[in-house]
Amino acid sequence: MNSDEKMRKNEALQKKLALQAQRMKQAEKDRPTLMSQTVYTGTLGLIFVLPLVAGAYLGRWLDGLATGYSIRWTMSLLFVGVVVGAVNVYLFIRERE
Repeated sequence: MNSDEKMRKNEALQKKLALQAQRMKQAEKDRPTLMSQTVYTGTLGLIFVLPLVAGAYLGRWLDGLATGYSIRWTMSLLFVGVVVGAVNVYLFIRERE
């Protein structure tokens, strides 16, 4: 093996190592932190729970207006809140990927 071949192999190896080091640094930089994971989880909880609570309050208010319905509006709108919350979570997760 002559010196030109050795130099070319050495340069190719250096380029590979530099590329791998750059990838490792980028992966370290992109790794989610505990705080970002906590915020993400909290956001998921809020976008699920808020429609649920809003449906329950609206249903309770409507049940108070209409006599004889007891909890029909509350249960119906609670179910609607669960569906809306689940769709919100699905869309949020799909958007983040």
